[in-house]
Amino acid sequence: MKHWRDRLPAVVVNLLGLTALVLFLLAGGNGPGTVALVAAVWLGVLAAWLAGSCLLEKRRLKALLAQAEQLDERYLLAEILPPPATAEEAVYRRLMQMAEKSMLEQVGTAQRERREYREYIEQWIHEIKTPITAGKLLCENDRSPLSREMLAQLERITHYTEQALYYARSEHTEKDYLIREIRLADMVHGAIADNKYLLRQNRVEIMAEEMPGTICTDDKWVRFILDQLIGNAVKYRGPSPRLRFASEERPGQICLMVEDNGIGIPAADLPRVFEKGFTGQNGRAVHSSTGIGLYLCKRLCDKLGIGLEITSREGAGTAVRLIFTVNDYIAGAI
Repeated sequence: MKHWRDRLPAVVVNLLGLTALVLFLLAGGNGPGTVALVAAVWLGVLAAWLAGSCLLEKRRLKALLAQAEQLDERYLLAEILPPPATAEEAVYRRLMQMAEKSMLEQVGTAQRERREYREYIEQWIHEIKTPITAGKLLCENDRSPLSREMLAQLERITHYTEQALYYARSEHTEKDYLIREIRLADMVHGAIADNKYLLRQNRVEIMAEEMPGTICTDDKWVRFILDQLIGNAVKYRGPSPRLRFASEERPGQICLMVEDNGIGIPAADLPRVFEKGFTGQNGRAVHSSTGIGLYLCKRLCDKLGIGLEITSREGAGTAVRLIFTVNDYIAGAI
């Protein structure tokens, strides 16, 4: 329809020209048959031109759209366009190339600034770990109620710095993979040891059931995920906090369950807990909530190919399952 509207001025001009020609021929004494023949030829040529131009234009535009759909960076469309057929098309192509150049420059600048900022964050976190470690050593060498409190706070600081570091690296986890065979029990006990002062300060009872399974994954990244889950369990704990670790086997899968008896998650908030920055009703009550922890867990699980399920009942607690796929070939070899 748009094509016919674009051709309307040309059709009007042709009809006016045909009318003038018919009047001229009639005024010159030509018979009606001759005039009708001339008009029929004129209209036939006009109709053929309209139909042909419409068909060719539709085919050309369809090919351009198909090419654009195949492009990953569609702002490079100007580079695959055919040579301009008219001066107007040449001007439009030049405008597209100018816009493309400007956008590429801005994208390059933004990517460079983002990379520099990420590198700064990583460097700062590595630097801040030194005084944190020194503070822990000082507290451990001077045992007292105050030093135990300090150790718990230093553990929280370490938790937040690690969260910032892993957030900065979460886009490029493939550069920091070390996939190896790991005993599930060793990984869980390591995560508990990483949070021992926090758990002890908040009097959290730990229940670690027998976990005989073995998985192939990156220990460091999964330990970070467990740290986030343990931190959430402590943050949203109940009157007598308890944290249970257990494993279960499914066909082709091993599930690690982290279950607490905390305040739980309202049913209305549960579908959104993995959204970045979402804190929900519980987050409004706990002012230290950032809405980053579970978002990072989900993002890293997607990168590592780990399933993540969460169930909760308000006032009764929350259970999170990490689902590891067992490779049949590896399982058979073991």
